[in-house]
Amino acid sequence: MRRMRVARNEPLAPGGRAARGHANLAPQRRLSRVDKTSSKETLGLRERKKARLRQQIIDTSIRLFRKRGYENTRIEDIVQILEISQPTFFRYFPSKDAVLREVGRRGFSCIKDHLETELSSDVSTAERLRRMYEGMAREVESDRPLWRAVVLSGAMDPVRSPEMRRPEEMAVSLLREILAEGQKRGEITKAFPVTHLAEFMEGLYTTVVRRWAVDLSGPHNLSERVRSAVGFFLKGAQP
Repeated sequence: MRRMRVARNEPLAPGGRAARGHANLAPQRRLSRVDKTSSKETLGLRERKKARLRQQIIDTSIRLFRKRGYENTRIEDIVQILEISQPTFFRYFPSKDAVLREVGRRGFSCIKDHLETELSSDVSTAERLRRMYEGMAREVESDRPLWRAVVLSGAMDPVRSPEMRRPEEMAVSLLREILAEGQKRGEITKAFPVTHLAEFMEGLYTTVVRRWAVDLSGPHNLSERVRSAVGFFLKGAQP
Protein backbone atom coordinates (compact mmCIF):
# COMPACT_ATOMS: atom_id res chain seq x y z
CA MET A 1 0.00 0.00 0.00
CA ARG A 2 1.20 3.51 -0.79
CA ARG A 3 1.69 5.81 2.14
CA MET A 4 0.16 9.25 2.03
CA ARG A 5 2.86 11.82 2.60
CA VAL A 6 2.01 14.78 4.76
CA ALA A 7 3.69 18.08 3.98
CA ARG A 8 6.36 19.11 6.45
CA ASN A 9 5.25 21.60 9.13
CA GLU A 10 1.61 20.91 8.33
CA PRO A 11 -0.30 20.17 11.57
CA LEU A 12 -2.13 16.90 11.86
CA ALA A 13 -5.84 16.85 12.50
CA PRO A 14 -7.34 14.21 14.78
CA GLY A 15 -6.99 10.76 13.22
CA GLY A 16 -3.76 11.70 11.43
CA ARG A 17 -5.25 13.83 8.60
CA ALA A 18 -3.66 17.07 7.60
CA ALA A 19 -5.34 20.08 9.20
CA ARG A 20 -5.33 22.37 6.19
CA GLY A 21 -7.22 25.59 6.84
CA HIS A 22 -7.17 25.32 10.65
CA ALA A 23 -4.58 28.05 10.94
CA ASN A 24 -6.83 30.31 8.90
CA LEU A 25 -9.56 29.98 11.54
CA ALA A 26 -7.46 31.59 14.29
CA PRO A 27 -7.87 35.20 13.08
CA GLN A 28 -11.59 34.60 12.66
CA ARG A 29 -11.87 33.36 16.21
CA ARG A 30 -9.97 36.37 17.50
CA LEU A 31 -12.30 38.67 15.56
CA SER A 32 -15.29 36.82 17.00
CA ARG A 33 -14.00 37.36 20.53
CA VAL A 34 -13.42 41.06 19.81
CA ASP A 35 -16.96 41.38 18.44
CA LYS A 36 -18.42 39.76 21.57
CA THR A 37 -16.38 42.04 23.86
CA SER A 38 -17.44 45.09 21.86
CA SER A 39 -21.07 43.98 22.05
CA LYS A 40 -20.88 43.59 25.83
CA GLU A 41 -19.28 47.03 26.20
CA THR A 42 -22.01 48.58 24.02
CA LEU A 43 -24.70 46.85 26.07
CA GLY A 44 -23.06 47.99 29.30
CA LEU A 45 -22.89 51.58 28.06
CA ARG A 46 -26.54 51.47 27.03
CA GLU A 47 -27.59 50.14 30.44
CA ARG A 48 -25.58 52.82 32.23
CA LYS A 49 -27.21 55.53 30.12
CA LYS A 50 -30.66 54.13 30.92
CA ALA A 51 -29.87 53.97 34.63
CA ARG A 52 -28.54 57.54 34.54
CA LEU A 53 -31.67 58.88 32.83
CA ARG A 54 -33.89 56.96 35.24
CA GLN A 55 -32.12 58.58 38.18
CA GLN A 56 -32.37 62.00 36.53
CA ILE A 57 -36.14 61.55 36.19
CA ILE A 58 -36.37 60.66 39.91
CA ASP A 59 -34.17 63.59 41.01
CA THR A 60 -35.99 66.13 38.82
CA SER A 61 -39.41 64.90 39.94
CA ILE A 62 -38.47 65.08 43.61
CA ARG A 63 -37.08 68.59 43.16
CA LEU A 64 -40.34 69.74 41.58
CA PHE A 65 -42.48 67.98 44.21
CA ARG A 66 -40.58 69.91 46.88
CA LYS A 67 -40.76 73.23 45.06
CA ARG A 68 -44.28 73.19 43.58
CA GLY A 69 -46.04 70.48 45.55
CA TYR A 70 -47.04 67.04 44.37
CA GLU A 71 -50.49 68.07 43.11
CA ASN A 72 -49.11 71.00 41.08
CA THR A 73 -46.34 69.07 39.36
CA ARG A 74 -47.18 67.68 35.93
CA ILE A 75 -45.33 65.11 33.88
CA GLU A 76 -45.05 67.83 31.21
CA ASP A 77 -43.00 69.90 33.67
CA ILE A 78 -40.63 67.01 34.36
CA VAL A 79 -39.97 66.12 30.72
CA GLN A 80 -39.56 69.78 29.74
CA ILE A 81 -36.73 70.26 32.23
CA LEU A 82 -35.02 67.02 31.17
CA GLU A 83 -35.65 67.74 27.46
CA ILE A 84 -37.10 64.31 26.84
CA SER A 85 -40.43 63.22 25.37
CA GLN A 86 -43.38 61.94 27.37
CA PRO A 87 -43.11 58.49 25.73
CA THR A 88 -39.53 58.36 27.00
CA PHE A 89 -40.73 59.19 30.52
CA PHE A 90 -43.38 56.46 30.33
CA ARG A 91 -40.78 53.89 29.31
CA TYR A 92 -39.29 54.33 32.77
CA PHE A 93 -42.33 55.18 34.90
CA PRO A 94 -46.06 54.68 34.15
CA SER A 95 -47.01 57.74 36.24
CA LYS A 96 -45.60 60.34 38.60
CA ASP A 97 -46.92 58.18 41.46
CA ALA A 98 -44.53 55.47 40.30
CA VAL A 99 -41.61 57.86 40.72
CA LEU A 100 -42.55 58.35 44.36
CA ARG A 101 -42.59 54.60 44.93
CA GLU A 102 -38.83 54.80 44.57
CA VAL A 103 -38.87 57.25 47.48
CA GLY A 104 -41.14 54.81 49.31
CA ARG A 105 -38.66 51.99 48.82
CA ARG A 106 -35.92 54.21 50.19
CA GLY A 107 -38.15 55.04 53.14
CA PHE A 108 -38.60 51.37 54.01
CA SER A 109 -34.86 50.84 53.55
CA CYS A 110 -34.24 53.66 56.05
CA ILE A 111 -36.68 52.09 58.54
CA LYS A 112 -34.93 48.74 58.10
CA ASP A 113 -31.55 50.36 58.82
CA HIS A 114 -32.90 51.96 62.01
CA LEU A 115 -34.34 48.65 63.19
CA GLU A 116 -31.13 46.74 62.49
CA THR A 117 -29.15 49.36 64.39
CA GLU A 118 -31.40 49.02 67.43
CA LEU A 119 -31.31 45.21 67.30
CA SER A 120 -27.55 45.38 67.68
CA SER A 121 -27.74 47.73 70.70
CA ASP A 122 -27.79 46.66 74.36
CA VAL A 123 -30.38 49.15 75.63
CA SER A 124 -33.90 48.33 76.84
CA THR A 125 -36.78 47.69 74.46
CA ALA A 126 -38.40 50.99 75.43
CA GLU A 127 -35.21 52.91 74.63
CA ARG A 128 -34.84 51.06 71.33
CA LEU A 129 -38.35 52.04 70.22
CA ARG A 130 -37.99 55.64 71.38
CA ARG A 131 -34.67 56.16 69.61
CA MET A 132 -35.82 54.46 66.43
CA TYR A 133 -39.16 56.22 65.95
CA GLU A 134 -37.96 59.62 67.11
CA GLY A 135 -34.97 59.35 64.75
CA MET A 136 -37.25 58.51 61.83
CA ALA A 137 -39.58 61.37 62.75
CA ARG A 138 -36.70 63.86 62.64
CA GLU A 139 -35.70 62.66 59.17
CA VAL A 140 -39.26 62.90 57.85
CA GLU A 141 -39.81 66.30 59.47
CA SER A 142 -36.69 67.70 57.78
CA ASP A 143 -38.22 67.09 54.32
CA ARG A 144 -41.92 67.72 54.75
CA PRO A 145 -42.81 68.64 51.12
CA LEU A 146 -41.41 65.33 49.86
CA TRP A 147 -43.08 63.18 52.53
CA ARG A 148 -46.35 65.04 52.02
CA ALA A 149 -46.11 63.92 48.38
CA VAL A 150 -45.38 60.35 49.49
CA VAL A 151 -48.45 60.33 51.75
CA LEU A 152 -50.75 61.86 49.12
CA SER A 153 -49.62 59.40 46.44
CA GLY A 154 -49.83 56.35 48.71
CA ALA A 155 -46.27 55.51 47.65
CA MET A 156 -45.59 53.59 50.88
CA ASP A 157 -49.05 52.13 51.28
CA PRO A 158 -48.84 48.35 50.69
CA VAL A 159 -52.58 48.29 49.87
CA ARG A 160 -52.44 50.96 47.18
CA SER A 161 -48.94 50.00 46.02
CA PRO A 162 -48.59 46.19 46.12
CA GLU A 163 -44.89 46.37 45.25
CA MET A 164 -44.36 47.93 48.68
CA ARG A 165 -45.59 44.80 50.48
CA ARG A 166 -42.25 43.03 50.55
CA PRO A 167 -40.21 46.07 51.74
CA GLU A 168 -42.82 46.75 54.42
CA GLU A 169 -42.85 43.13 55.57
CA MET A 170 -39.06 43.12 55.87
CA ALA A 171 -39.22 46.21 58.09
CA VAL A 172 -42.10 44.93 60.23
CA SER A 173 -40.38 41.55 60.71
CA LEU A 174 -37.45 43.37 62.33
CA LEU A 175 -39.87 45.27 64.58
CA ARG A 176 -41.41 41.94 65.60
CA GLU A 177 -37.92 40.70 66.42
CA ILE A 178 -37.30 43.65 68.73
CA LEU A 179 -40.64 43.12 70.49
CA ALA A 180 -40.08 39.36 70.79
CA GLU A 181 -36.75 40.03 72.45
CA GLY A 182 -38.54 42.48 74.76
CA GLN A 183 -40.96 39.72 75.76
CA LYS A 184 -38.08 37.37 76.56
CA ARG A 185 -36.51 40.05 78.74
CA GLY A 186 -39.80 40.60 80.56
CA GLU A 187 -40.03 44.19 79.30
CA ILE A 188 -43.04 43.71 76.99
CA THR A 189 -46.36 42.03 77.81
CA LYS A 190 -46.97 38.49 76.60
CA ALA A 191 -50.73 39.00 76.74
CA PHE A 192 -50.73 39.80 73.00
CA PRO A 193 -48.94 38.09 70.10
CA VAL A 194 -45.84 39.88 68.83
CA THR A 195 -47.51 40.23 65.41
CA HIS A 196 -50.37 42.24 66.91
CA LEU A 197 -48.06 44.42 68.97
CA ALA A 198 -45.97 45.25 65.89
CA GLU A 199 -49.12 46.13 63.94
CA PHE A 200 -50.32 48.42 66.77
CA MET A 201 -47.03 50.31 66.95
CA GLU A 202 -46.60 50.59 63.19
CA GLY A 203 -50.20 51.72 62.82
CA LEU A 204 -49.71 54.44 65.44
CA TYR A 205 -46.61 55.79 63.75
CA THR A 206 -48.10 55.69 60.24
CA THR A 207 -51.27 57.49 61.35
CA VAL A 208 -49.34 60.24 63.11
CA VAL A 209 -47.12 60.85 60.07
CA ARG A 210 -50.07 60.93 57.68
CA ARG A 211 -52.04 63.41 59.76
CA TRP A 212 -48.97 65.61 60.19
CA ALA A 213 -48.14 65.55 56.46
CA VAL A 214 -51.52 66.99 55.42
CA ASP A 215 -52.29 69.01 58.58
CA LEU A 216 -55.36 66.97 59.48
CA SER A 217 -54.85 67.88 63.13
CA GLY A 218 -53.64 71.40 62.40
CA PRO A 219 -49.96 72.39 62.40
CA HIS A 220 -48.01 70.42 65.00
CA ASN A 221 -44.53 69.13 65.75
CA LEU A 222 -44.10 65.61 64.36
CA SER A 223 -41.30 64.60 66.73
CA GLU A 224 -43.39 65.52 69.78
CA ARG A 225 -46.43 63.67 68.43
CA VAL A 226 -44.36 60.55 67.66
CA ARG A 227 -42.77 60.67 71.12
CA SER A 228 -46.26 60.75 72.63
CA ALA A 229 -47.41 57.83 70.43
CA VAL A 230 -44.44 55.67 71.45
CA GLY A 231 -45.06 56.52 75.12
CA PHE A 232 -48.70 55.51 74.75
CA PHE A 233 -47.73 52.20 73.16
CA LEU A 234 -45.11 51.40 75.79
CA LYS A 235 -47.56 52.10 78.61
CA GLY A 236 -50.06 49.69 77.11
CA ALA A 237 -47.36 47.09 76.40
CA GLN A 238 -46.04 46.91 79.96
CA PRO A 239 -45.97 43.37 81.42
